[in-house]
Amino acid sequence: MSAPTSPRQVPPPSADDVRNLLRAVIDPELGANIVDLGMATDVAVSADGVVAIGVKLTIKGCPLRAQIKNDIESRLETHPGVSKVKIEWGEMTSDERSAVMTKARWNARENATDTAVPVTARVLAIASGKGGVGKSSVTANLAVALAAQGRTVGVLDADIWGFSMPRMLGMADRLAARKVEGFEKPKIIPNERRVGSGLLKVVSTGMLVDDEGTALMWRGLMLTKAVEQFLNDVHWGDLDFLLIDMPPGTGDVQMGLARMLPRTDLIIVTTPAVSAQKVAIRAADMAQRSFLRIAGVVENMSHFTCEHGSTYALFGEGGGAALAREIGAELLGQVPIENAVAHGSDNGEPVALAGQSAAAEVFRDIAKKIIGSTVPANDMAGCSARLLESVEVVLGKKPN
Repeated sequence: MSAPTSPRQVPPPSADDVRNLLRAVIDPELGANIVDLGMATDVAVSADGVVAIGVKLTIKGCPLRAQIKNDIESRLETHPGVSKVKIEWGEMTSDERSAVMTKARWNARENATDTAVPVTARVLAIASGKGGVGKSSVTANLAVALAAQGRTVGVLDADIWGFSMPRMLGMADRLAARKVEGFEKPKIIPNERRVGSGLLKVVSTGMLVDDEGTALMWRGLMLTKAVEQFLNDVHWGDLDFLLIDMPPGTGDVQMGLARMLPRTDLIIVTTPAVSAQKVAIRAADMAQRSFLRIAGVVENMSHFTCEHGSTYALFGEGGGAALAREIGAELLGQVPIENAVAHGSDNGEPVALAGQSAAAEVFRDIAKKIIGSTVPANDMAGCSARLLESVEVVLGKKPN
């Protein structure tokens, strides 16, 4: 009589098998799997089925560590050849963290929900850490300065409670909806204003209420839904730029926008005061956590020059430059304190529209920088297409 056979031992997984299992572990904050993000580093498997892996987190004290650990263990332990899972935690270097953010940003853009904003439009959100720094004034003046360069500029007044674009841009007409060819439901039509050879298209909750003194007592979810409606149900048509006047701070609207329009770039507005700069860092931190690019910093109320030519730093000095250095962004410009800026905003004629003051020139210079850093719509063919065209020229298949 033959001896009983022992149960067949299942061989341990290979390192590649482990990596494939880990592709099902999604970092809940970054929205991609830990292998593609480069978070899963060394993988070692012993003959007795012990799997040892290294996992690098973006920060050492990541609050999602416990969830990632549970997901890793539950995925690997589904393999019958795994007897034990050992995880060695590490922290990414700044370069590794930057690479992860790039991958996460790409993933967010690829999986973003569709909106009515044309993909060829550059989206710029004008943000601030707190109110009172002149963010809306900067938005209005940049909008007219860009339009004066012959561009079609959309302006979305996402400061739902503190809307000010209708007065600042001199566009108080109520919004209307009409049937648009190609769409089943009527679309909201932005109010328009010609600026030289350019065009402004503006949408604001201020164009929905009876007068600008009406208070909108909406809570967070309603604010996000309003912005979502402006992105989805407005017939924006062709746009070169969409400027979004954000509410101050880092609340529901900011997070909703990052989810709906992950290709948004942020321009952060601050004043020279160090206290304002420290608060503005929160807006930069929100952008980085949401994988949005920071296009630059604008220092508003930079200084005051009296009629005798003497210059006074009424609100301190250096806040804008310090913020730009700290977040690794460009200081786009420093806007001086001028009565013409406030007067223009109050009368619907932003100073950048036709003013000849120093502030007007700063806004125009910033607009030129923005245009200069934007890839033209007709130049947005993929790099592969341009490379193929170059190859065809070299091979003589296409005239140079």
